[in-house]
Amino acid sequence: MSDTEGRASRASRGGRGRGGGGAASRRAARSGGSSEQLKFITRKIPYFETLNEEALQIIEDNAETVLEEIGIEFRDDAEALQILKDNGCDVQGERVRFPRGLARQWCAHAPSQFTQHARNSDRNVIIGGNNTVFAPVYGPPFVRDIDGGRRYATIEDFRNFVKLTYSMPALHHSGGTVCEPVDIPVNKRHLDMLYSHMRLSDKPYMGSVTAPERAEDSIAMSKILFGDEFVDNNTVMISLINANSPMTFDDTMLGALKVYARNMQACIITPFILAGAMAPVTAAGVMAQSLAEGMAGIAFAQMVRKGAPVVMGSFASSISMQSGAPTFGTPEPALVLYGMAHLARRLGVPFRSGGSLCGSKLPDAQAAYESANTILPTALAGVNFTLHSAGWLEGGLISSYEKLVMDADQLGMMQRMLEGYDMTENGQAMDALREVGPGNHFLGCAHTQANFETAFFRSTIADNNSFEQWESEGSQDAYQRANLLVKKTLDEYVAPDLDPAIDEALNEFMSKKKESMPDAFT
Repeated sequence: MSDTEGRASRASRGGRGRGGGGAASRRAARSGGSSEQLKFITRKIPYFETLNEEALQIIEDNAETVLEEIGIEFRDDAEALQILKDNGCDVQGERVRFPRGLARQWCAHAPSQFTQHARNSDRNVIIGGNNTVFAPVYGPPFVRDIDGGRRYATIEDFRNFVKLTYSMPALHHSGGTVCEPVDIPVNKRHLDMLYSHMRLSDKPYMGSVTAPERAEDSIAMSKILFGDEFVDNNTVMISLINANSPMTFDDTMLGALKVYARNMQACIITPFILAGAMAPVTAAGVMAQSLAEGMAGIAFAQMVRKGAPVVMGSFASSISMQSGAPTFGTPEPALVLYGMAHLARRLGVPFRSGGSLCGSKLPDAQAAYESANTILPTALAGVNFTLHSAGWLEGGLISSYEKLVMDADQLGMMQRMLEGYDMTENGQAMDALREVGPGNHFLGCAHTQANFETAFFRSTIADNNSFEQWESEGSQDAYQRANLLVKKTLDEYVAPDLDPAIDEALNEFMSKKKESMPDAFT
């Protein structure tokens, strides 16, 4: 798994933000879609918090005990061990123990929020604070759609997922490894993946972490896209650094982390936990271990370079105690998610978790229930960066075309909910109450006429027509309707403009890198 992690809009072409509108926007709203990309979410409703002060202090104390007494292993990286030793840690072999309070002190150097810049500044996102950013699925080696079934992903699939993500208004971020293109050599595919995000989208993107030199390539290509000086002074990438839970970081992740931290590019430090196998079976145990692992990784990043942007991650799933298979959408991981979000806020760093997770093999009722049971806690808990927001299927083994657009539809609902109440004069609707009075209806009143196009969220997937109309249009279920939407979106996709000189420079860089090494498929 790669978490599985252990390993459009046309309007956006012109760089338009959420503002604007006009007849085209109104027509799109009536049809259930939006012609404009949505800005990242700034929540206007309170957090849903499940732990009281006593419980929070117990978990924080237990995490400190893990760091002080048990320790964290930093494997196969002598430089990392020396950095930790030089900054006050007790290093015995590869086992690193943090004196009580030391990791938290280092975590205090991390920013509480930061801006990730996109090449279209209207697509910039602020990660942290009261903000939520939705990014697509990450990591699956397989893809699925109605027409082709389950199959290994190719670079063409990868490009299609970038295009679809670019076209979904409620996906604020292009993501990273939206699927693993197995038709390109392992040591070269990161170049094609990164280029696809740069060329086919103008939303922010993620860098490569599968080797330190691939992280360096990500920095180099970003400097071609944004300019050296801009990258030196701004965060333009965020990348996923997984702990090898329990209580271990390996040299691959540490190497990539060092590259990004030294270049002031953001890292998501995420313990990857299947409770019962890689952590205790209890929520409190999972949270103590997750907090300890996350604090160790964040502290190390700050030792590499103070002020480097980081995100505290938590990926915690339950497992079937009968088969050992991961399970999703169950109550226990939701409780962990709520608690870890609260603990991250107390630590003062942005938080990553959640998504639209499921174990189902198809985008069916099981997928819908399990995904809803993950994305709703994600929204309510206050997750700042949400990987796997759309497209996840089969426990993260599959990127699903249809599920991506189905999930993106739900993300729009989450965005509307988190925006909270309209308490303006229009929102209070007193003029409508005065106009209509007792015993009449509101359908024809001036306030309804002025607001009907945007009053309620309109799904792009759901069918709310009469049975007769639904039957006359082919009796399609949500899966079939989503398939049509995928095809329509890809057919209507228009790439955002990119300076031809920059495009040429990116392709030249990629060609030279590929020519410099033989193909490797492992």
